[in-house]
Amino acid sequence: MSENEIGHQEPGEVYRRINVDEAHQLVKEGNSTVIDVRQENEWLEGHVQNAVHICVDDLLSQVDSLPANGNLLFICAAGVRSGLACEMAAAMGIDTSRLYNIEQGTPTWIAHDYPTEYGK
Repeated sequence: MSENEIGHQEPGEVYRRINVDEAHQLVKEGNSTVIDVRQENEWLEGHVQNAVHICVDDLLSQVDSLPANGNLLFICAAGVRSGLACEMAAAMGIDTSRLYNIEQGTPTWIAHDYPTEYGK
């Protein structure tokens, strides 16, 4: 599945919107990092396996810790904070072709039985 075939983009948005199935496919193909922008307590309750945890409130100060290459798949609980995180990353100079918002969020990822970790 190529990047051009996955997700959709609303007018004026700097990122592509994807569902958990599309996100899972990108993760399986490699070259993608999931960035979970939820609060610590939400993260501990379950998160995408091998995801990086950067709370949306800390993203601007930690943007340099994002991987320099590959797709960045932002996820939260329902797609709102992750959409904001995509906008913030773009504003900080991250190439917008790398930015994806997993709209359905972590609870949907877990409900689909995709690889999940719990705790720290």
